[in-house]
Amino acid sequence: MAYLFAVFRSRPSPFYVMDEVEAALDDVNLHRFLALVHEFRQEAQLLIVSHQKRTMEAGDSLLGVTMQPGGSSRVVVERVTAQSA
Repeated sequence: MAYLFAVFRSRPSPFYVMDEVEAALDDVNLHRFLALVHEFRQEAQLLIVSHQKRTMEAGDSLLGVTMQPGGSSRVVVERVTAQSA
């Protein structure tokens, strides 16, 4: 992950997409990851696929997909506020 963020710093982009990159991190390293996310979000947009509650709480918006009866899916969007986090 250090290499990934080093590339992000050396070749900045307006947005980044990451898929469960923090899934195996312990609490200390998850905190470090979230600090980097906070730093990068000042200059770019980040789309992070995650199952980690703390990562979801760090976002501005949550998008979820749920399965409906009959096999169809439904997209749920929620803005994250200090109250809901």
